[in-house]
Amino acid sequence: MENKYQKVKDALKEAILSGEYAIDAKLPTETEMMKRFAVSRYTIRRAVGDLETEHFIYRIQGGGMFVQDWHKDWSSEHDSKIIGVIATHVADYIFPQIIYGIDQVISEGGYSLLLGNTHNNHQRERTNLINMLNSKVAGLIIEPTQSALDNPNMDLYQEIKDNGIPVLFINASYPNLDFQAVTTSDQEAEQRMIEYLFEMGHESILGIFQVDDAQGVHRMNGFVKAYQEQPEISYKSNILMYQSGDPFEKLAHRLDTYLQNNERPTAIACYNDQLAIRVMDYLKGKGLNIPTDISIVGFDDYHMSRYMSPGITTMNHEKTTMGEDTGRQMLRLLHKQPVESIVYTPKLIVRTSVADLN
Repeated sequence: MENKYQKVKDALKEAILSGEYAIDAKLPTETEMMKRFAVSRYTIRRAVGDLETEHFIYRIQGGGMFVQDWHKDWSSEHDSKIIGVIATHVADYIFPQIIYGIDQVISEGGYSLLLGNTHNNHQRERTNLINMLNSKVAGLIIEPTQSALDNPNMDLYQEIKDNGIPVLFINASYPNLDFQAVTTSDQEAEQRMIEYLFEMGHESILGIFQVDDAQGVHRMNGFVKAYQEQPEISYKSNILMYQSGDPFEKLAHRLDTYLQNNERPTAIACYNDQLAIRVMDYLKGKGLNIPTDISIVGFDDYHMSRYMSPGITTMNHEKTTMGEDTGRQMLRLLHKQPVESIVYTPKLIVRTSVADLN
C-alpha cells in the first residue's frame, strides 16, 4: 500500500506537472500542507525533500517553497533518447504490430520506447501522461483515450504543448488539439463495407459500433452514409451503440432483441474484428450458422479473423506500416522537420463470412 509520504509527493508532483502550480509559483507552507493532507510535518518535509532533489521544487530561505523549472532543458540535443508510447491496449489486438513498427524505426534512430497502457480510461491516461512527463521523454506517440468524448486531461496536453514536446496521435485525434496524426479513413471504409453487403443482396443490416472512440463514430457515420445513398431500403437499417466499458453480456442481451425479430437482419457489421469474433461465437452458441443464417463483417483485419470458421470479411488496417510511418514522423519532429498527417485508405478483404443472397 502506498504510504502517506508517497501520496503527498505524488499529489504535489501531479499538481506541478499539470500546471496547477506554474513555474516559480509559491507553494503552500508546510503548515498548510499538513492541514490539507492530514499528515505530520516530517511527512511533508520528506515529500518536499524528494521533489527538491528531483528539481521540481526550490527553496528561498525565509521566503518559502517554489516550483522549479523542471522542463527547461526539454529541447536540448542531449536530452532523453526515450519515446513514450501510450496506447489503449498495448498487449493485445492490433497494437503489438503497431508498436513493433514504431520500435523498428525509432531504434535505428538511437531511441527506445517507454510504453503506457490506458485501457481506454481517462484516469489511466492521466497517470500515463504524468509518468511520461516525469520520465522526461523526448517525444510522445499517443492513441487517444475515448476520443469521441470530452477529455479531462486537457490541462496536461496543454502543458505538453507549451513545453514543445513533439506529439503524434495514432488511430484517432482529439479535435481541439492540433498535433499531427496517423489515422485511417474509417468513414469511407465502412461505407464501402456496407456497399459490399448491398452488392451481395443484403438490405437489412445491423451495425454495432463503439461510440466513445472517434473510430467507432466515423465507422457508424459510414454505415449511415451508405444507407443514405440507398433511401429505398434505409428503413431496414439498425444501429446498436455501446461504449468500451460495457460488458459483452449487456451487448448480447440487446442483440437478442434483433435476433428474435421476425424480420431479423441478414447481416451484422461490427465495429472491429475483435467484436466480430465474439459476436460470431455468440451466434453459433445460439445454433445459428454463419453465413447461411446470418452474415458477419468486421474491420481491422485482425490476424485471428482469417483463421476463424468462416474467415471474416473485413477492411484492412496498416498496423506495422502505421507504426513505421509514425516512427519516421516522430524522428522528423525530433529533428525539427515539418510533418503532415497521414490518412490510410483501407482495402476490402473478402473471406467467407458473407452469404450471397442474389
